Amino acid sequence: MDDEAVELRRILAERLLYPVFQPIIDFRVRAILGYEALIRGPEGCALHRPDELFAAARRAGFSLELEHACREVSLRAFAGQRLPGRLFLNVTPGCLLDPQMMNGHTRELLSELGIAPNRIVIELTENQQITDMPGIQEALLHYRGRGFQIAIDDLGEGFANLRMWSELRPEFVKIDKHFVHGIADDRIKYHFVRAMQDLAEICNASLVAEGIERPDDFACIRDMGIACGQGYFIAHPDVYPARQLASGVVAALAQQRLSLSPMAASAGKMPTARNLLRPIEPVPFAATNAMVIERFEADPELDVLPVVQDGQPLGMINRHSMIDRFARPFRKELFGRKSCEMFMDHAPLVVDQNATIQELALMLALAPKHYLFDGFIVTGDGRYLGVGSSHDLMATITEMQISAARYANPLTQLPGNVPINEHIDRMLTAGSDFVAAYIDIDNFKPYNDTFGYRRGDDVIQSLGRLICEATDERQDFVGHIGGDDFFVVFQSSDWELRCWQLVRSFAETMDAQLSPEERARGGYMAENRRGEIAFHPLPTLSIGAVKAARGEYESHREVAAAASAAKKQAKKKAKSADSETLLGGSLFIERRRPGSVEAMRQALRTIN
Repeated sequence: MDDEAVELRRILAERLLYPVFQPIIDFRVRAILGYEALIRGPEGCALHRPDELFAAARRAGFSLELEHACREVSLRAFAGQRLPGRLFLNVTPGCLLDPQMMNGHTRELLSELGIAPNRIVIELTENQQITDMPGIQEALLHYRGRGFQIAIDDLGEGFANLRMWSELRPEFVKIDKHFVHGIADDRIKYHFVRAMQDLAEICNASLVAEGIERPDDFACIRDMGIACGQGYFIAHPDVYPARQLASGVVAALAQQRLSLSPMAASAGKMPTARNLLRPIEPVPFAATNAMVIERFEADPELDVLPVVQDGQPLGMINRHSMIDRFARPFRKELFGRKSCEMFMDHAPLVVDQNATIQELALMLALAPKHYLFDGFIVTGDGRYLGVGSSHDLMATITEMQISAARYANPLTQLPGNVPINEHIDRMLTAGSDFVAAYIDIDNFKPYNDTFGYRRGDDVIQSLGRLICEATDERQDFVGHIGGDDFFVVFQSSDWELRCWQLVRSFAETMDAQLSPEERARGGYMAENRRGEIAFHPLPTLSIGAVKAARGEYESHREVAAAASAAKKQAKKKAKSADSETLLGGSLFIERRRPGSVEAMRQALRTIN
């Protein structure tokens, strides 16, 4: 046995391995989903780094023994620190088939440590060729039946894990860091990841973007709608990892920046988890099981009790599960004085108060079934606020669907024609001054025809989001007429500046979709309606604005007709005092006085 093998044997015999944990963020709920355990050898040793450690184990024939040791030390450290959420454990396919893995040793260890199997994600790594796919499938079926979840690592690094995805159907798929680093500046990487995202939607898998190191890449991944992320920007691996997101990460999550993303949240002002919050008084971590039973018995309407320590949610206790356990003989005497930790769920669904209803629904759809009964804990800046129920979530979604079917535009969830008209009429009845702005996308049809309806829908959704950002939700009403036409009723005094801001933001968003060559030309080459290759400029905005002073208009029809006429003038990009252009977009402000309004009114009466 050579010196390297002797050193490795010493490390294993003396239990000198130790894990570091790297947090994995869930973008949908703005919280830590769990931690990946990464192993280290002794400090100052030649086998300190994991690549050197595992390479030495392969050469010495100790690979399975090393993996088992890594798994045990990671589980013990995870339990010892009482880390929240899930634990991602790296496992090679060969180890998965090893009898020592299948003989119940892991299950016994989890029971000893008090870790529920549904908190463990078996992360299959592709560092060896899979020769027994049916055996792997059978093994995973065994583990799934006991509550474990599955992840595959480094998607995009090789073809084998694409096959693994299609055949194993994992709950999590990790995107190789090559496609993540620099994605904000690389159109090819962006579209590769979008293709992976389309597959994830079909397979009901959550993507985890690995190797996020730059703020720009973090924002791009977040805005694309990727479920989870991991990397140095979020947190470095640490023996004692953070339990809450760093302030810089929280600030980055709060920033509102747009990408043309297929999974971006709807543009309308969606209800959030805060709308579903019920401020249930939690029990402290030190509470006994008897105290929990007393709380449930005192309040028959109480279905769950959150366990919170120093404002941090640690677990959730289900009423029916708890009472069922204590209904058995001698359970009260045996366990009444023990900590409530014994019967709590250590990995409850924890969501930020700003998580949208859509994000919550997706999380519950992909989560284990017991979350449907337990609901979720709502936090603000990582601190406990209350509890939300799946029943209330479903009721809200049903109400939103009914409202959307009647009034909202299905693509953006913004108010449609009926709410727009009703709001204008209310403004007129109240005698309030306002500005009506009709917003339309120029050159949209050739873009939609060239790049497809999915990209076209992305553009429309992004415009909806940009309009919402450019307006003041406390004063301005945003509506979506249909297609690429939007309508804003401004009460903001700086409405004109906001219009120009919108024109600029939209131009910058569209410009970001082009290659450097296309950006230099200011457009793209594609077939025209005659089948000829021709130059097409990028879509731009035309905004027609009409000032509506008290008494100038009688109905929403008059306001809409005037705004539509102004929009047509904006599209002409006339070089007059009433029309200006910027970055390819235009704003036309109707400045004619009430006499012209009366003429238009007479024309409308004649038509009617």
